[in-house]
Parts: sequence; C-alpha cells; structure tokens
Amino acid sequence: MNNRKVILIMTDSQRWDMVSCYRDTGLKTPCLDELAAGGIRYNRAYTTQPVCQAARAGIFTGQFPHSVSGWTNSMGICDNVHTIGERLQDKGIHTAYIGKWHLDGGDYFGLGRCPKGWDKDYWFDMKNYLDEMSEEDRLRSRQSWRMKTEEFPAEFTYAHKVGNRAVDFLQKFGRDDFFLTVSYDEPHDPYICPPKYAHMYDDYCFPKSKNVWDTLENKPDYQKAWAGDNLKRDNDALEIRHPYFFGCNSYVDEEIGRVIHAAETYAPDAVIIYTSDHGDFLCSHGLTAKGPAAYDEITRIPLIIRGKGLPAGVVDESPVSHINLAPTIMELMGFEVPHVYEGKSILSEICDPSKRANDYVFMEFGRYEVDHDGFGGFQPMRAVFDGRYKLSVNLLSTDELYDVENDPEEMNNLIDSEAHAEIRDQLHRVLLDHMNTTRDPFRGYYWERRPWRKDAAPATWDYTRMTRQRDEETYEDRQLDYATGLPMKELTRLKK
Repeated sequence: MNNRKVILIMTDSQRWDMVSCYRDTGLKTPCLDELAAGGIRYNRAYTTQPVCQAARAGIFTGQFPHSVSGWTNSMGICDNVHTIGERLQDKGIHTAYIGKWHLDGGDYFGLGRCPKGWDKDYWFDMKNYLDEMSEEDRLRSRQSWRMKTEEFPAEFTYAHKVGNRAVDFLQKFGRDDFFLTVSYDEPHDPYICPPKYAHMYDDYCFPKSKNVWDTLENKPDYQKAWAGDNLKRDNDALEIRHPYFFGCNSYVDEEIGRVIHAAETYAPDAVIIYTSDHGDFLCSHGLTAKGPAAYDEITRIPLIIRGKGLPAGVVDESPVSHINLAPTIMELMGFEVPHVYEGKSILSEICDPSKRANDYVFMEFGRYEVDHDGFGGFQPMRAVFDGRYKLSVNLLSTDELYDVENDPEEMNNLIDSEAHAEIRDQLHRVLLDHMNTTRDPFRGYYWERRPWRKDAAPATWDYTRMTRQRDEETYEDRQLDYATGLPMKELTRLKK
C-alpha cells in the first residue's frame, strides 16, 4: 500500500505502561486507548537509546545514535546526516515538524532555528516557546510547585501551543501529501498542566512492580552506584507518588486527542504513528529517571499505528524498534528505502501482524549529556533482544542476560549461567556483528573479550581490520580509497 499522508506523534518520558491500554495502573489515557483500539499496538517496541537526543536520532535519521554522532544530549548530529524530513521534502512531500527537536546540539530547549527539511512556518521548538514569553512567565513555566497556589490555563502550556499548530497544519494541508511530526515535551518535567490535571492524581500511588525490591545483587557495579541510598530505603513503605508527572501524562493524552480529531476531520486517510522517546524507572531496580541500562522500564516504549485499510484492534508481540520507523515511512509512501538506513521497514508486518520483521532489536548507551555530569559520565552499553532473551554488554562493568519471558521484572541476571551459555553467546555474536555492520565507532576487541566468553579471539590491535564507508547513495558520491585515491569499489573491505 502507498499512503503519502503520515502523522508521527510523540511524547517525552512516557513509558509503555503509563498508557492504560498497555497496563491498567489507574492512569487515564482515553485518547491513546481509542487510537490503539482502532489500530495496531506493539507490545514489544524499543527505543534505540533511553535518552532524549539519542532516541530522536534513531527515529529521524534512520540510523543508530552511534552512527550519526547523536549518542548523547547537547551534541548535534553530523552535518552529512540527512533526516527523513529532508529526504521526503526533496521528493515533493510537505514536511512539518512541530515541537521538541533536541538534535541541533543546543541544550534542552534547542536553538530555535528550523533545520533543513522542514517547513519554517510551522517550526516551533522549545526555545521558540520561551522566546514568546516574558522573563517572569519563562520562570513560571519551569516551576511546577506553583500549581499548588495558582492555575495554569491550557493556553500557557507547550503542549497546547504545539497542538494548535498541528491542527492548523491539518486544516490547511490535510488534502496534500504530507509528513507531519507533532513532538510534545509532556509529560517530561517541569510538569505544567491545567487545574483539571494538576490535581487529578493527588491521592494516587503508581502500583509497585516486583523489581522495586531489586537489591541489585549480581548486577553491574555502576547500577549500585546509580541507586546509591535507594538500596537502603524501606520499599515496603515506599509509595510512588508523582501527581504532576501523572497529571501531565493524562493532559498530553487530551492534547493528542485534539490532533487525532483534526486528522479524522481534515485528513481521514492519514496514517497515524504514536510513540515516546523512552520511559522512566519510577523506582524500579532502585534506579531513577533513565540512563545506561536496557531494562524495560526505560527502553520499552509505547508504539501504536493506525490507518485506513490497516488491521484494527491488534496487539503485535514481535519485537520492533524506533530504528524501523524511518524505513517504514519511506516504504509506506512508496519510496525506496535509503541504503544508509540501519533498520528495516516493518510495513509487511503492519499489513499482516502474523509476520515478524525483526529477528533482533538493538539498544545502546554512550553518555547522558555532554554539558554536565551527574548521570554516570561515559557508560558505554550495547544490548540485543530477540523477543525473549536480552543481553546487555556494559563495557566498563559486568554484563547482563535476562529471560524476559520467565523473568519479566529482569531480576535474575543469567550472564554466568552455563544452562544459558549457548543463547548468551549467540546473542553476543549477533551484537558484535551489528556493531561491525553499523560502523559503530566504539567497536573493538574489548567488546568481544568478556569474562564469560570462553572462546573469544585473542586481543589484537587491528581487531577485524575491516574498513567501511557509509552507503549514502542519494547525497554522497563514493569516497576515495586511501590506498589508491580512486573511488572505492567495495564499501566493506580489508584495510591495507
């Protein structure tokens, strides 16, 4: 099928089970629940990296964060990397991006400038939002505690202003070919929302998972450092109260509903894709926020796809990834998938959910942010998940293997289990091959020579001795071979 009307809606820090169609926790997300009822809900969808910029790099470039220098916040992606907006705009599609961007190297709010590939008239990152305000209102917009004593109308919030622009775009261009991204900051802090939602969860506690009691025994040392004093707390008495966070979770659902309603009115044949960049620990494993780990609480994300002619009311259990989105959108619109994309299209699985597009999905971590510490500094991690087993190689610490089918809370680290050595080593081989084929700049013998890998090759300075060029057939000529000065014939070859 070809459909050249696609709306991508995304939130920030909304983990999979904060959407009630995934798990009934008492949180209310009726608009997203309705979207799922009319479409496909992916129950095993994963981010490429559980950090804002890196996750967006995977979504909008079609390449892993390590491939585009997007592996940490506040570090702009390479200038020879082309986003899906640029690729589609060059093919005559009207592309608009409204909301949080986080790929320009600026700090949290962005630089306020529309990058190549998107309609300047609709560009509205968080710096643009703040630029419209007085200094007093800027400060108010970052102080959620003010909701105890004053009310914030919807018109004050970023979510509402983003939604207004999205509705305006659909009213004016819903009949055209378009790719519209609507990127909310909510429910990410500082949690500003209207009174209805500010106090909706005043008396609510998020249900505790078993892994709230995780002692991190037989887990990597850096996770113990991360947990810190949380390992001493009384988890029996712990109550997970976060009323403003949960209030913003339900508030952004309402704002998403406005955009969905506009799509149904002005572009009823559009395909709608909804996801979030990453999750939040909410006290699981004694950890906070997100960071260098592959646990489901932060890497597993909601993903819903709905469109005319697509299956409805389906729950797909096969593993999928943000890295699949860009190639899927390209194929959905009838265009060739760029060679440089590092994931495959899952359009065949969308049309027939009994099919499985991915044998494996991959996750990674490099650093939380360039500008400051406080998140563990450089914590290189590479992980692979086959739908049941998840292997995490933590370069500077010990590694992890979980049987997610039998241990969904990821409590029992099987990395040294002889009974699981075969599947562990197979996943390890797959992971090393992934690092090689995606030109991971951090690859080397040290990823292979793990204490549990008894048959690892000896350490060599050259490692594989292979060299690789980016396969960017649309925007780059073949590069020149260092040994000859002539255009290279083979992209992957032995380094001489």
